[in-house]
Amino acid sequence: MSHSKWIVADADKEKASALSEKLNIDPLIAFLLVSRGIDDELSASGFLYGSSAYTSPYSFKDMDKAVERINRALDNNEKICVYGDYDCDGVTSTALLFSLLESLGADVIYYIPNRLSEGYGMNMHAIDKIKAQGTDLIVTVDNGISAMDEAEYIYALGMELVVTDHHQLGENLPRAEAVVNPHRPDNDLKFRDFAGVGVAFKLACAVYDGEVDELIEQYADLVAIGTIGDVVPLRDENRSLVKAGLELINSDSRIGIAALKKAAGSDDSISGVNVAFQLCPRINAAGRMDDAAKAVELLICDDYEEAQFKASQLDVENTHRHTVESNIIESVCEQIAENPSLADDRIIVAAGENYHSGVIGIVASNISSLYGKPVIIFSINDDGEAVGSARSIEGFNIFEAINRCSDLLTHFGGHPLAAGLGIMRNDIDLFRERINAYAAEAFPVMPAKNLMLDCKLSPFYLDIDLVDHLTALEPYGADNAQPLFGLFNMELVSVTPIGDGKHIRFEVSKKGKTLRIVKFQTAAEDFPYAAGDRIDIAVRLSKNYYKGKYYLSIQAADVRRNGIDDNKYFEEKADYELFKLGNKNKTDIYPSREICSVIYRFLKKKGGYAYTLDDLYFELGQSVTYGQLCFALSAFGDAGLINRSSAITLNNPSGKVDLESTKTLAALKGRI
Repeated sequence: MSHSKWIVADADKEKASALSEKLNIDPLIAFLLVSRGIDDELSASGFLYGSSAYTSPYSFKDMDKAVERINRALDNNEKICVYGDYDCDGVTSTALLFSLLESLGADVIYYIPNRLSEGYGMNMHAIDKIKAQGTDLIVTVDNGISAMDEAEYIYALGMELVVTDHHQLGENLPRAEAVVNPHRPDNDLKFRDFAGVGVAFKLACAVYDGEVDELIEQYADLVAIGTIGDVVPLRDENRSLVKAGLELINSDSRIGIAALKKAAGSDDSISGVNVAFQLCPRINAAGRMDDAAKAVELLICDDYEEAQFKASQLDVENTHRHTVESNIIESVCEQIAENPSLADDRIIVAAGENYHSGVIGIVASNISSLYGKPVIIFSINDDGEAVGSARSIEGFNIFEAINRCSDLLTHFGGHPLAAGLGIMRNDIDLFRERINAYAAEAFPVMPAKNLMLDCKLSPFYLDIDLVDHLTALEPYGADNAQPLFGLFNMELVSVTPIGDGKHIRFEVSKKGKTLRIVKFQTAAEDFPYAAGDRIDIAVRLSKNYYKGKYYLSIQAADVRRNGIDDNKYFEEKADYELFKLGNKNKTDIYPSREICSVIYRFLKKKGGYAYTLDDLYFELGQSVTYGQLCFALSAFGDAGLINRSSAITLNNPSGKVDLESTKTLAALKGRI
């Protein structure tokens, strides 16, 4: 794993103490609220116990026009098509609006494009198929705001269009009877960060023209799943809708969701985190691997046996997705091991033959987390055409970087942190060169990867009662993350492989208090710490139910050696990056004979090194600078002392080695 800068949140302790007394809540909960900007009695009380007032759906511009057109279709028995999207937000939006219109007696169908053959949003071929079914009115959910040409085509075929979407607006709106979008500047809205399903719910409220509580009892579960799945802020109305939705999910009132919970192995009450990691991936898997309509069919199903079958299908698709995703991640890691310069780039660009395009975005996200830098993964088909998916880090606008190379692309689109693009195979190498040149010019020092900790905790404070107190902060999601705590200066006692060796459980102790902690997606052989080491651990807490009793569960989000100086590390790394660009000539970049000796003796003692460069730097106790370590290893390679790929292995060169005459150090001397 790449090294993250740990930042411990701060809060006004006097405000937190006052809040704890006024609301009679745990002092830690009060501290967490204040650190998240919820620092007065009214806002804290509303966050913990209240629910946000629901804005009138008519606060959305064009909502009256949308309702009028849909009611006319209902009155005249016109056929309506709900046009959705293949992700979790789009699937739940489609299921919600389809179900409502069907309950009102509408002649209604739905359509979701295939991710692999049609891509995102509206397309002409889909519109032709919808027209062939006798459709009069298309209502989009979670898409349509950028469908300029498609909207004109709809009208050319004699149909009409209502757009509901939550994506950002372009310069112009598509032709439609109504365009309902929370980001329209002419809305009368204070809160605008709805998911697509939130906008669809508002439309449903307006069309139904009844008590909002009635529709919450029917559809809040769908709103909750789509809202969590789309990672929009869980504040204001979103928080209220998700809280109501979780109650509905845990009542098992919707047959399809109850079956999906069971297929996911979740018979107990589930939280927002469970929805994010158990239900949403299974719904998304249908669209990633096959046909998202399978997920809609499950959510609108009213027969339990049929629902069980459909849920098992999604579970199989999700397992398949995991396998395909793991294989591609392994392939990319092998590419990097064979060509380490890929990982040295500011932006990792990797490509493979016929990678499954439905999962390359997840792969890019995983590789980005692993290396702490932006990543673009391409899948090349048999005709030499490649589609790519990009994921970035906070502070680096990947969309702008891709835009600087747009002349090499067949298409592209996206946002600062994620993008999609197309290119021909023969242009990938040039694209890699160009986009990294832009990154070097625009970001001589790349943004640090930050890990936000809510606070430091004593291990004696961790128990079931704390987990129970923390439930007051749920549901967790964007803008209200699950608390992350720091355990510092813990002694590592033991490490045990679990889950067929894919994960580890390790035991740590401090002042007589022992804890067992699980770290997922880390094999024992990749864990660079041994019994007796002093480590810091960033952890999340939950509880497990087993044989009639609840047990504390501690999961590690990150582990590092105790005593690390983050500022020193990032400053030295920046010096090294700037030096490589020729911007800075610092003498503490050069590895002297003594420094080279320290590093080489350490490698000989270890018989090589199996972990990352960062791990080696920290295991040396930050006794050499980052640049000195990098240049020393390069010189060792020049001299034939070591081989470097995914690990450092030692050679046995014959004769005396003169490091100062190596290509690396000779060039370095010439610059200092």
